[in-house]
Amino acid sequence: VLKVLSRIDSILRSPRAPPLIYRRSKGPAQNSVKENGQECGFEHLPLTVEMWADQLMALKDLHRSLRKLSLELVPWHSADPQDNRESIRVEDLQFIVDALLEEIENKEKNSQTPSSPTLSAIVSHFQKLFDVNSLNGVYPRMNEVYTKLGEMTNAMRNLHVLLDLDSSAPPTVVVDTVGKLCDIINENMTEQVQQLLGTQDIHSIINKLEEYECFFPPFQALIQDLLCLLEISNLDDILPTVRNLK
Repeated sequence: VLKVLSRIDSILRSPRAPPLIYRRSKGPAQNSVKENGQECGFEHLPLTVEMWADQLMALKDLHRSLRKLSLELVPWHSADPQDNRESIRVEDLQFIVDALLEEIENKEKNSQTPSSPTLSAIVSHFQKLFDVNSLNGVYPRMNEVYTKLGEMTNAMRNLHVLLDLDSSAPPTVVVDTVGKLCDIINENMTEQVQQLLGTQDIHSIINKLEEYECFFPPFQALIQDLLCLLEISNLDDILPTVRNLK
Protein backbone atom coordinates (compact mmCIF):
# COMPACT_ATOMS: atom_id res chain seq x y z
CA VAL A 1 0.00 0.00 0.00
CA LEU A 2 2.83 2.36 0.92
CA LYS A 3 4.41 1.66 -2.45
CA VAL A 4 1.16 2.48 -4.24
CA LEU A 5 0.69 5.64 -2.21
CA SER A 6 4.26 6.62 -2.88
CA ARG A 7 3.67 6.09 -6.59
CA ILE A 8 0.53 8.26 -6.47
CA ASP A 9 2.46 10.90 -4.57
CA SER A 10 5.19 10.94 -7.22
CA ILE A 11 2.58 11.32 -9.95
CA LEU A 12 0.87 14.12 -8.11
CA ARG A 13 4.17 15.92 -7.63
CA SER A 14 5.02 15.54 -11.35
CA PRO A 15 5.28 18.80 -13.35
CA ARG A 16 2.65 17.38 -15.73
CA ALA A 17 0.08 16.98 -12.95
CA PRO A 18 -2.60 19.69 -12.73
CA PRO A 19 -1.99 21.92 -9.72
CA LEU A 20 -5.61 21.37 -8.62
CA ILE A 21 -5.08 17.78 -7.53
CA TYR A 22 -2.12 18.39 -5.20
CA ARG A 23 -2.25 20.54 -2.08
CA ARG A 24 -0.03 20.18 0.96
CA SER A 25 -1.85 19.61 4.22
CA LYS A 26 -2.14 22.68 6.42
CA GLY A 27 -3.30 20.94 9.62
CA PRO A 28 -2.30 17.76 11.46
CA ALA A 29 -1.62 14.95 9.06
CA GLN A 30 -4.30 12.70 10.54
CA ASN A 31 -5.47 11.26 7.27
CA SER A 32 -2.19 11.37 5.43
CA VAL A 33 0.51 8.82 5.07
CA LYS A 34 4.15 9.74 5.47
CA GLU A 35 6.99 8.09 3.69
CA ASN A 36 10.62 9.02 4.22
CA GLY A 37 9.53 11.88 6.45
CA GLN A 38 7.50 13.67 3.71
CA GLU A 39 3.74 14.18 3.46
CA CYS A 40 1.75 12.65 0.63
CA GLY A 41 -0.66 15.54 0.12
CA PHE A 42 -3.53 13.77 -1.58
CA GLU A 43 -6.05 13.58 1.22
CA HIS A 44 -8.49 15.61 -0.96
CA LEU A 45 -7.92 13.35 -3.98
CA PRO A 46 -11.29 11.50 -3.70
CA LEU A 47 -13.12 14.79 -4.19
CA THR A 48 -11.00 15.52 -7.22
CA VAL A 49 -11.67 12.07 -8.66
CA GLU A 50 -15.40 12.59 -8.13
CA MET A 51 -15.13 15.91 -9.96
CA TRP A 52 -13.33 14.17 -12.81
CA ALA A 53 -16.06 11.55 -13.00
CA ASP A 54 -18.67 14.28 -13.29
CA GLN A 55 -16.62 15.99 -15.98
CA LEU A 56 -16.33 12.73 -17.92
CA MET A 57 -20.11 12.34 -17.80
CA ALA A 58 -20.50 15.94 -18.91
CA LEU A 59 -18.00 15.23 -21.69
CA LYS A 60 -20.35 12.61 -23.08
CA ASP A 61 -23.26 15.05 -22.95
CA LEU A 62 -21.15 17.70 -24.68
CA HIS A 63 -20.15 15.19 -27.35
CA ARG A 64 -23.81 14.32 -27.93
CA SER A 65 -24.75 17.99 -28.25
CA LEU A 66 -21.91 18.66 -30.69
CA ARG A 67 -23.00 15.72 -32.81
CA LYS A 68 -26.54 17.12 -32.99
CA LEU A 69 -25.16 20.52 -33.96
CA SER A 70 -22.95 18.93 -36.59
CA LEU A 71 -25.87 16.99 -38.08
CA GLU A 72 -27.87 20.22 -38.21
CA LEU A 73 -25.18 22.39 -39.81
CA VAL A 74 -23.32 19.83 -41.94
CA PRO A 75 -25.72 16.91 -42.48
CA TRP A 76 -23.70 15.68 -45.45
CA HIS A 77 -20.87 14.60 -43.17
CA SER A 78 -20.95 10.89 -42.40
CA ALA A 79 -21.58 9.86 -38.82
CA ASP A 80 -18.63 8.98 -36.64
CA PRO A 81 -18.48 5.16 -36.29
CA GLN A 82 -17.20 5.62 -32.72
CA ASP A 83 -20.17 7.72 -31.60
CA ASN A 84 -21.54 4.92 -29.42
CA ARG A 85 -18.35 3.98 -27.69
CA GLU A 86 -18.13 4.30 -23.92
CA SER A 87 -15.05 6.51 -23.61
CA ILE A 88 -15.09 9.96 -25.16
CA ARG A 89 -11.86 11.85 -25.60
CA VAL A 90 -11.27 15.53 -25.91
CA GLU A 91 -9.78 14.80 -29.34
CA ASP A 92 -13.19 13.58 -30.52
CA LEU A 93 -14.80 16.85 -29.52
CA GLN A 94 -11.99 18.82 -31.09
CA PHE A 95 -12.47 16.89 -34.35
CA ILE A 96 -16.15 17.88 -34.51
CA VAL A 97 -15.40 21.52 -33.69
CA ASP A 98 -12.65 21.63 -36.34
CA ALA A 99 -15.06 20.22 -38.94
CA LEU A 100 -17.63 22.88 -38.11
CA LEU A 101 -15.02 25.64 -38.24
CA GLU A 102 -13.82 24.38 -41.61
CA GLU A 103 -17.35 24.55 -42.99
CA ILE A 104 -17.76 28.08 -41.66
CA GLU A 105 -14.49 29.15 -43.28
CA ASN A 106 -15.58 27.61 -46.58
CA LYS A 107 -18.88 29.46 -46.40
CA GLU A 108 -17.05 32.71 -45.75
CA LYS A 109 -14.85 32.10 -48.77
CA ASN A 110 -17.93 31.41 -50.88
CA SER A 111 -19.86 34.34 -49.42
CA GLN A 112 -20.50 35.63 -52.95
CA THR A 113 -23.00 32.82 -53.47
CA PRO A 114 -26.40 34.41 -52.80
CA SER A 115 -28.67 32.90 -50.18
CA SER A 116 -32.27 31.80 -50.75
CA PRO A 117 -33.76 35.04 -49.33
CA THR A 118 -31.49 37.05 -51.61
CA LEU A 119 -32.53 35.05 -54.68
CA SER A 120 -36.19 35.42 -53.72
CA ALA A 121 -35.75 39.19 -53.39
CA ILE A 122 -34.08 39.34 -56.82
CA VAL A 123 -36.96 37.45 -58.46
CA SER A 124 -39.54 39.69 -56.76
CA HIS A 125 -37.67 42.79 -57.91
CA PHE A 126 -37.58 41.48 -61.48
CA GLN A 127 -41.34 40.82 -61.37
CA LYS A 128 -41.93 44.37 -60.17
CA LEU A 129 -39.67 45.99 -62.78
CA PHE A 130 -41.01 44.07 -65.78
CA ASP A 131 -44.64 43.64 -64.65
CA VAL A 132 -44.59 39.84 -64.27
CA ASN A 133 -47.55 38.56 -62.25
CA SER A 134 -46.44 34.96 -61.67
CA LEU A 135 -43.26 32.96 -61.36
CA ASN A 136 -44.14 31.05 -64.54
CA GLY A 137 -43.87 34.29 -66.49
CA VAL A 138 -40.39 35.15 -65.23
CA TYR A 139 -38.44 33.02 -67.71
CA PRO A 140 -40.44 34.11 -70.81
CA ARG A 141 -40.07 37.74 -69.80
CA MET A 142 -36.34 37.23 -69.22
CA ASN A 143 -36.01 35.81 -72.74
CA GLU A 144 -38.01 38.73 -74.13
CA VAL A 145 -35.89 41.28 -72.29
CA TYR A 146 -32.72 39.52 -73.46
CA THR A 147 -33.91 39.58 -77.09
CA LYS A 148 -34.92 43.24 -76.95
CA LEU A 149 -31.65 44.14 -75.29
CA GLY A 150 -29.72 42.38 -78.04
CA GLU A 151 -31.68 44.23 -80.73
CA MET A 152 -31.13 47.58 -79.03
CA THR A 153 -27.43 46.86 -78.58
CA ASN A 154 -27.01 45.99 -82.26
CA ALA A 155 -28.98 49.07 -83.30
CA MET A 156 -26.88 51.36 -81.13
CA ARG A 157 -23.68 49.77 -82.42
CA ASN A 158 -24.77 50.32 -86.03
CA LEU A 159 -25.76 53.92 -85.30
CA HIS A 160 -22.37 54.57 -83.74
CA VAL A 161 -20.73 53.32 -86.92
CA LEU A 162 -23.06 55.17 -89.33
CA LEU A 163 -22.82 58.44 -87.43
CA ASP A 164 -19.05 58.08 -86.99
CA LEU A 165 -19.33 58.24 -83.20
CA ASP A 166 -17.08 56.71 -80.60
CA SER A 167 -18.34 53.39 -79.26
CA SER A 168 -18.41 54.85 -75.74
CA ALA A 169 -20.81 57.66 -76.72
CA PRO A 170 -23.97 57.50 -74.57
CA PRO A 171 -27.45 57.09 -76.12
CA THR A 172 -28.21 60.79 -75.54
CA VAL A 173 -25.37 61.75 -77.88
CA VAL A 174 -26.69 59.34 -80.51
CA VAL A 175 -30.20 60.83 -80.26
CA ASP A 176 -28.87 64.39 -80.52
CA THR A 177 -26.80 63.49 -83.57
CA VAL A 178 -29.77 61.84 -85.27
CA GLY A 179 -31.88 64.90 -84.50
CA LYS A 180 -29.32 67.24 -86.05
CA LEU A 181 -29.12 64.98 -89.10
CA CYS A 182 -32.91 65.09 -89.48
CA ASP A 183 -32.85 68.89 -89.26
CA ILE A 184 -30.24 69.03 -92.04
CA ILE A 185 -32.31 66.68 -94.21
CA ASN A 186 -35.45 68.74 -93.66
CA GLU A 187 -33.62 71.92 -94.59
CA ASN A 188 -32.29 70.32 -97.77
CA MET A 189 -35.76 69.03 -98.62
CA THR A 190 -37.24 72.53 -98.30
CA GLU A 191 -34.54 73.91 -100.56
CA GLN A 192 -35.23 71.20 -103.14
CA VAL A 193 -38.95 71.94 -103.11
CA GLN A 194 -38.26 75.62 -103.51
CA GLN A 195 -35.93 74.95 -106.42
CA LEU A 196 -38.49 72.61 -108.00
CA LEU A 197 -41.26 75.17 -107.80
CA GLY A 198 -38.96 77.99 -108.79
CA THR A 199 -39.69 80.18 -105.81
CA GLN A 200 -38.14 81.09 -102.50
CA ASP A 201 -41.26 82.53 -100.88
CA ILE A 202 -43.77 80.41 -98.99
CA HIS A 203 -46.66 82.51 -100.35
CA SER A 204 -45.41 81.97 -103.87
CA ILE A 205 -45.32 78.25 -103.18
CA ILE A 206 -48.93 78.38 -102.06
CA ASN A 207 -49.92 80.27 -105.20
CA LYS A 208 -48.09 77.77 -107.42
CA LEU A 209 -49.87 74.88 -105.75
CA GLU A 210 -53.21 76.60 -106.24
CA GLU A 211 -52.40 77.12 -109.94
CA TYR A 212 -51.44 73.46 -110.32
CA GLU A 213 -54.63 72.46 -108.53
CA CYS A 214 -56.68 74.47 -111.02
CA PHE A 215 -54.77 73.23 -114.07
CA PHE A 216 -54.17 69.53 -113.51
CA PRO A 217 -57.73 68.24 -112.94
CA PRO A 218 -59.03 69.54 -116.35
CA PHE A 219 -55.80 68.42 -118.04
CA GLN A 220 -56.15 64.96 -116.55
CA ALA A 221 -59.77 64.74 -117.69
CA LEU A 222 -58.76 65.77 -121.24
CA ILE A 223 -56.05 63.12 -121.37
CA GLN A 224 -58.45 60.43 -120.17
CA ASP A 225 -60.97 61.40 -122.86
CA LEU A 226 -58.30 61.28 -125.56
CA LEU A 227 -57.13 57.83 -124.46
CA CYS A 228 -60.70 56.58 -124.55
CA LEU A 229 -61.52 58.22 -127.89
CA LEU A 230 -58.37 56.99 -129.59
CA GLU A 231 -58.77 53.57 -128.01
CA ILE A 232 -55.25 53.54 -126.62
CA SER A 233 -53.94 53.05 -123.12
CA ASN A 234 -50.48 54.57 -123.24
CA LEU A 235 -49.96 58.30 -122.91
CA ASP A 236 -47.00 58.18 -125.32
CA ASP A 237 -49.25 56.77 -128.09
CA ILE A 238 -51.50 59.84 -128.24
CA LEU A 239 -49.30 61.93 -130.52
CA PRO A 240 -48.52 59.15 -133.09
CA THR A 241 -52.21 58.19 -133.27
CA VAL A 242 -53.31 61.76 -133.90
CA ARG A 243 -50.71 62.09 -136.67
CA ASN A 244 -52.00 58.97 -138.34
CA LEU A 245 -55.48 60.39 -138.33
CA LYS A 246 -54.25 63.38 -140.38
